Amino acid sequence: MGKSVEHILPPREPIAIIRLDNLEEALRISQALLEGGITRLEFTLSNKRAPAAIEQVRREFGDKLTVGAGTVLDVEMAQASIQAGAQFIVTPALLPEVIAAARGSSIPIACGAYTPTEILTAWRAGADLVKVFPAGQLGPTYLKDVLAPLPDLKLVPTGGVNLQTCGAFLAAGAYTVAVGSQLVGKDLVSRKDWSALSDLARQYIKACK
Repeated sequence: MGKSVEHILPPREPIAIIRLDNLEEALRISQALLEGGITRLEFTLSNKRAPAAIEQVRREFGDKLTVGAGTVLDVEMAQASIQAGAQFIVTPALLPEVIAAARGSSIPIACGAYTPTEILTAWRAGADLVKVFPAGQLGPTYLKDVLAPLPDLKLVPTGGVNLQTCGAFLAAGAYTVAVGSQLVGKDLVSRKDWSALSDLARQYIKACK
């Protein structure tokens, strides 16, 4: 059996989503996030080099970082990600076949969903976490309302999460949050301002406490 989702993706520890056109700086980005205290990284397969980046980061950092694959759209992408060393899988939508593939490999999966029906369907299909996406316009109250009749669900708001809202999402009952361009932004990476990225990571860690 694989490790539990609480071990791979602990509650209240933010997940940094790395969605970039260029992943040449994957190691430097990972190092900067690590120095800022963020140890859970998701490389999205919207970049075809993501599996190579996952493999590279896993090899370089070992147990210091937990690395997953995001934007996983089918079983083949899930299997390729796992072969590259992904320690968790994330989908943008309700994809039961990807849930089954991840569970078959004992890999935690955060399955995307939006409506209460989709959220409950993903949970009943075996998702370890349900990624509520896009969460920005829904807001923290939406999560609180969903969790009122379904308190056992582990929800991860994604999309539109920032320093001003991450604490509110957690206060509303979110298991943790996932942060994309508000943390690993293209401009910041293009400037190679790694100290600024580390500082921003520290701010998110503080905001999630």
